[in-house]
Amino acid sequence: ERCYGCKMAQLVTRIHASVSSFNIQTVCLQRLPVISQERNPVEDRFAELMHQMELERSLLLEHEQRLLEEAERVRRKQADHYDSDEEAVYGGQETITAQDQKDTWELNLKHFQPALRDRALGSVERCLGDSLVLLVKQTVGKGNIWLLPQAQWEAGETLPQTAARGLTSLPEADFKATFLGNTPCGVYKYKFPKDVRTEGCVGAKVFFFKALLSTGSASQSAGQKESFLWAKKTELQGYLKPAYLEKVNRFILNL
Repeated sequence: ERCYGCKMAQLVTRIHASVSSFNIQTVCLQRLPVISQERNPVEDRFAELMHQMELERSLLLEHEQRLLEEAERVRRKQADHYDSDEEAVYGGQETITAQDQKDTWELNLKHFQPALRDRALGSVERCLGDSLVLLVKQTVGKGNIWLLPQAQWEAGETLPQTAARGLTSLPEADFKATFLGNTPCGVYKYKFPKDVRTEGCVGAKVFFFKALLSTGSASQSAGQKESFLWAKKTELQGYLKPAYLEKVNRFILNL
């Protein structure tokens, strides 16, 4: 029993030392796709086939019925045995035909210009068909590098609380996030440069927590200095260090 108690005490001490020495909590905040992605060639052919099948089996719309009726009236007017008394059935009044309406709609469509999407990296409205990950620029040592949002653990906090604080401390990012559980989804550890190491701390251990963007505006203004951005999974390699990216790619799903 004494041996078992000693082992448990050593384990608790080792865990506590790990939490106090390696004290960085990181949030992988994702914005899920808002619209469907563009179809590939196979999906285009399948959609065209389904559209053709639906067209063949469907009934005529009221507008399509009007087009056929008006075409029949024009044909009768052009016939040699045309009887003008037949127009009494339609009230004898000049009305806007279905073809006139169709021509007007097509003319309006030609002048229609879709609204421009904000494609700036700092806008959460970019790439609406893809899943995006929030990256922030932080000062590490003497330089600035891109990382997932993170915060240093403080006494009295749980690890998820520290991770949530890492999001709320971001400037110009007014949004709410939904955390996917209280358990880290990944761990990354590294050693400090020799000139900053101490006897009790030679490196850091980073715990990753996953979260989804729920509500709010997470876009920085045009005049604001670039401090964070939204990147697709395929774009992460242009911002994150290789060793850091290797750990991140394990739990980011390209939904």
